[in-house]
Amino acid sequence: MCFLTDNLENLLLEHLRGLRAGQVRLESEMREVSARLTSLEASTTAGRRDSSQNYEEIIRQQSSIDQIKARIDRIERRLEIAG
Repeated sequence: MCFLTDNLENLLLEHLRGLRAGQVRLESEMREVSARLTSLEASTTAGRRDSSQNYEEIIRQQSSIDQIKARIDRIERRLEIAG
């Protein structure tokens, strides 16, 4: 009977060690996934910031173009060459 109990205890301990090793591996993988997610979030934020700055530059350029068009229209009217 003692032999069966010892084998059962050894088997249980082996399974518990396997579960613990699996848990450690999962925790490590979760840390890696978390780090990668943080990196993706930072990249997304940087991309949005760059996009916003590009849009701001487009607005400035369009404003300059509108001012130039207005000046050209005034010049054409003064020279009576507006067509």
